[in-house]
This record gives sequence, structure tokens and C-alpha cells, in this order.
Amino acid sequence: MTLEQLRIFVEVAERGHLTQAANILALTPSAVSAAIRVLEDRYGTQLFDRVGRGIELNPNGRIFLIEARAVLAQARAAELTLLELGGEIRGSLSVQASQTIASYWLPPLLIQFKQKYPSIDIHLGIGNTEQVARSVLNGLVDIGFVEGGIEDSSLDMRKIAQDNIVAVVASNHPWAKKRRINPKDLLSGRWVLRESGSGTRAAFFAMLNENNIDSKALDIEFTLPSNEAVRSAVLAGPYASVLSELVVMSYLSAGLLSKVNIALPQRAFFLLRHKERFKTKASVALEQVIASGGFKHEVQHGLKIE
Repeated sequence: MTLEQLRIFVEVAERGHLTQAANILALTPSAVSAAIRVLEDRYGTQLFDRVGRGIELNPNGRIFLIEARAVLAQARAAELTLLELGGEIRGSLSVQASQTIASYWLPPLLIQFKQKYPSIDIHLGIGNTEQVARSVLNGLVDIGFVEGGIEDSSLDMRKIAQDNIVAVVASNHPWAKKRRINPKDLLSGRWVLRESGSGTRAAFFAMLNENNIDSKALDIEFTLPSNEAVRSAVLAGPYASVLSELVVMSYLSAGLLSKVNIALPQRAFFLLRHKERFKTKASVALEQVIASGGFKHEVQHGLKIE
């Protein structure tokens, strides 16, 4: 059994999808499938159930997942110990971020970091808020970045920025012409939203709850796994959605999408660390880059740095 096999197993188990795991691992779906099959055949234990074209973790797999995460965390700790024995800031930095942060907010800051510390290899993974928090808890990444609050006493959570959430529709949607939308009017719309566990969806539902609106009464016709898929659906159909302004800014400027005239709360971007795990020099250096270079980055993107 190799560490690479364990990494592949954990990614597939957490995502429940071969192709998504392959994209994260920079492998082909066939290579990921073959690695899982070799692991199962070697030990004569089926870890996943194949349901149609899908794959689901079975009870054996759920038990093994706990041990696989622990082994990977121990391997990372051993590697980091060796790297930290030297005085130079080098080695690797493992980061995971939720989609909006990973795709729109974080990359320019990672470029600044790489320019300052070229000898550090950066590994960036993407997940929703719940997946990122779990990776930090399990020691699979050094730092996590999420779009919503996480209630876990083991995590140190620090606010690093504020993001604007906007409701958007296609330019020919009736809501595009209205001066003002009442929160209760949202129940008359047809919606496309991100999946459960996403920070965007959680922020929207929190706003509904504050206005005494039952989120279960929303007409949600599609639940999609990425910002880009949601944005494309809104462009193509008579749907409304809520997304970070970062995701739709250029589409609003081009007149392809329209912002619904309703006040939505800002949501925070947070940096996550495990309270009891060692802070590597590389991870501390990234925090310093964010603190020193983040303000300029926020102003450029219409965000407010904390």
C-alpha cells in the first residue's frame, strides 16, 4: 500500500465522484479507478459500491477512511518535521479553499507568495466549506480558506476579508427591471443554487431565516456543484441565483446578467488552522503575504479587508 493510493482513496471517498477526484489529483479518471481497484483487489475488500455509473463509499470504506486520513496526516507531519529542521523557508505548502476563494480571490495572492518564496511548492485543492474544514481537521492541509463560519472548537478561524453576495438573473428576467424586490417575493422565483455545504448557499439561507422565510419553500429547480455551472444556468434560463459578486462582476458589466435589487448581507472569508497542529514556516509566510498584500488586492476586487 502506498501513500499515493491512500491519497486517491481519500479524495474519491470525500467527493463521491471519480472525475472530480481525478481533477483535484491531476490524474485521469481511469488512473484513479485503477488505483482504487488495485487497492481493493490487493486486500480482498470492497471499499465502494458501484451504483449505475456512480460510486459510493460502503461501510468497509467508511471504516478505512478514518485510518487512511490518520496515516496521511502522520506522513505529512513527518515530512514537515524534516523541512522545518532547516533554517530556510522551503518545501511545500498545502492549501485548500472553497470555490469562490480558490477561483477568484486567492490566486493573485498565491502568485505574490510564489514570487517571494520561489522554492516553496504550493498545492491548492478546492472543495466546499464543509470539505475544506474537514481537511484542516484531519491534517491533510496546512491552511484552509472558507466562505462561511465553522463551529468547531478544534479550529482557529480568523476573518481575512468581506465578500459581497448578490442575487442575479438574466437581463430579460422580470426581476431585472424592478426597482426593488421584497424578501418574500423571492418565493415566487425559480432558483438555481449551489449544493448543500457551500458558503454561498448558507449565507443566502441565513438571510431568508432572518426575514422569517422558510428556505424549504423556495422553488429550487437545480442544485449545481460549481459557481460556473450556476452562472451558466442563470444565463440560459428563467432562473435566479445568489453568487459572490466576484463570480459575476464581468457579466454584470457586460449586461449579460442583472443584479436583483434586494439587499443581501456580506459574508466573511475566513482562514482556518487546526489549533493543535504545528505552524510551518511556509504557512506563516503565506499569512504574512496575505496580511501585507491583501489590502491592495481587496480594493481591486471591490472587497473590504479586515
